[in-house]
Amino acid sequence: MMRKNTLMGLPCLLVAGCMAAVLSGCGAQKAGPTPSAKPRIALVMKSLANEFFSTMEEGARLHQAAHQGDYELLAEGIKDETDVNRQIQLVEQMMAQQVDAIVIAPADSKALVTVCKKAMDAGVVVVNIDNKFDDDVLADKNVRIPFVGPDNRAGAQMVAEYLAKVLAPGDPVAIIEGVPSAFNAIERKRGFEDAMQAAGMKVVTSQSADWDTSKANNVVSAMVTDRPDLKAILCSNDNMALGAVSALRGAGKLDQIRVVGFDNISAVQELVKNGDIIATADQHADQLAVFGIQYALDMLGGQGLPEDRQTPVDLITAADL
Repeated sequence: MMRKNTLMGLPCLLVAGCMAAVLSGCGAQKAGPTPSAKPRIALVMKSLANEFFSTMEEGARLHQAAHQGDYELLAEGIKDETDVNRQIQLVEQMMAQQVDAIVIAPADSKALVTVCKKAMDAGVVVVNIDNKFDDDVLADKNVRIPFVGPDNRAGAQMVAEYLAKVLAPGDPVAIIEGVPSAFNAIERKRGFEDAMQAAGMKVVTSQSADWDTSKANNVVSAMVTDRPDLKAILCSNDNMALGAVSALRGAGKLDQIRVVGFDNISAVQELVKNGDIIATADQHADQLAVFGIQYALDMLGGQGLPEDRQTPVDLITAADL
């Protein structure tokens, strides 16, 4: 009887063993990391040729190195600030790599919403930094993506108010805009306009240079020919301020036309010190991605609901350097 029971039980043991093996195999093949795995966070940036974003990436990598036990970091950026399609591909690539969260500085405030919603529908946490997604598009897609970043309008207004101190009411000024479809470009332009209007200056022209130094050089070169009476040029980022300074120097007008920027990249700091650039704004590029990563980790840990978080932006003048 004992032998018979053993033999009869053998098929059951074999079935149980096979079932365990099958279940084990399914576990090895299931999508996504196991609950005990470190979260994998993707940082998707704009052009790494722009010092602002290379500084952002460096800050994120330093933070991850100091918190290696907390998360893994995958960081990518596009070559051209206007290459929206490539950035969409990067988001899809990060989804294919089964990251837990995506922290994104979108090249376009509208065009990236759809793919980010796709990521969220797949269970990926998405955090928006630097350039805010368009509220109307978010509402149309019925999606809520938290924005972690500075008040760009207030930062630009601070810079322009400082500039106004060295101008006279009625002075004609120009604005060099970023990518027209970018929320931060729109907000910075508004901040410049707010301060200039309040101080009585006249914004006589406003043109885009797509955040690019060489484009800004070309735009400003033509601008000072068309408007030789200009007293100041307000640039929506420091890369374009560098292009403006180069154009003014070439035209022999650097001592006649004031320039301001936005970002406080290291490349402009000597120019701010010597007065070639009057002021800029610091939104702390080295920490901006870190703020987004920390927020993503909070979300993954179940801490709170998605909501916007404002980060610092400070006026920088020669006295601060």
